[in-house]
Amino acid sequence: MVTLIAIGFAGFVAQLVDGSLGMGYGVTSTSLLLTLGLAPALASASVHLAEIGTTAASGLSHWRMGNVDMRSLLLIGIPGGVGGFLGAVVLANLSLDAARPMVSVVLLVLGGVIIARFIHGRRAPVARQADGAEPADASVRRHGWTLIPLGLVGGFLDASGGGGWGPVTTSSLMAAARMRPRTVIGTVSGSEFIVSVAASVGFLLTLGSAGIDFGIVAMLLGGGLIAAPIAAWLVGKFDDQALAAGVGGLIIFLNIDRGLGLFGLSTTIGLGLRLAVAALSIVVVGFLLLRSRARRSTAASESGAA
Repeated sequence: MVTLIAIGFAGFVAQLVDGSLGMGYGVTSTSLLLTLGLAPALASASVHLAEIGTTAASGLSHWRMGNVDMRSLLLIGIPGGVGGFLGAVVLANLSLDAARPMVSVVLLVLGGVIIARFIHGRRAPVARQADGAEPADASVRRHGWTLIPLGLVGGFLDASGGGGWGPVTTSSLMAAARMRPRTVIGTVSGSEFIVSVAASVGFLLTLGSAGIDFGIVAMLLGGGLIAAPIAAWLVGKFDDQALAAGVGGLIIFLNIDRGLGLFGLSTTIGLGLRLAVAALSIVVVGFLLLRSRARRSTAASESGAA
C-alpha cells in the first residue's frame, strides 16, 4: 500500500513538472518503475497507459488556458503516434540503451540553445489579437511540414526509451523559437495524448496485458489527473524567459550524465554536474521571475501615474 501511495505521489510530481515545463513525466515515472524492478518494456507500457488519461487532462487544461496551437498539435501528434507505435514494437524485442548517450548529447546542445536564444532576447515577440489570443505564428504555417519528422523521432524515442517526447519536441520547438514557450508546452502536452494511445496499442499488441500491473497504472493516472490543471495554470503565470530557462535547465539536468558518459567521465562527476546545473537553474529562474515582477510593478506605477 505504501508503495502504491508513493507511485501516486510520483505521478503527481511528474505531471506537475511535465505540464509546467513540457517534459519529465515519462522519464520520472519510468525511472521509478525500473527502480521497483519492472522490465523496461513493462515499465514503459505502464507509463504510457497512465499517460492516456494524464495527457488528455493536461491537453484539455492547456487548451482552456489558450496554450495550444491546434494545427501544430496535429502536425506533430499524428506522426508522433506512428513513431510511438513503432517504438513500442521495437522495445518489446530490443534494448536501445546504446543509443541513449547520443540522444543525450543532442538534447544537451538543444538545452543550451534554448537558454541562449530566450535569455538574450533573440526571439521575435508574438503579437496578440484584440481578444488577447495568440495567433498561429506565420513561420509555423510556412514550415509546418518540419514538425512531421520531429514527431516521428520524438514518438519513437518516447516509446522505446520510456520517455523522451517532451525533451525531444519541446526542446526542438523552443530552440526554433517559432511559438511562445507556453504555447510550445501546451501543444506538446496535448499532442502527447496521440502518442500515448498509439504506444499503448503497440505494447498491448506485442506484450499483451498479462505482465502489466493496473494498480500501478491507476495510481500514476490518479496523481497525474490531480496535477494536470494545476500545471496548466502555472505555465500561464510564468515569465517567458524564466520558463525557457527552466526548460533548458531541466533538459541539461536530465541528460548531462549520460551525454558526458560518452567521454568516459565517471558517474560521480556526472552527479556533481547535475547538482550544479540544478542549483544554477534555480538561481537563474528565481532572478528572472523577480526581474519580471519588478518590471510589471514599474509598468503598473507608470500607467497609474499617466
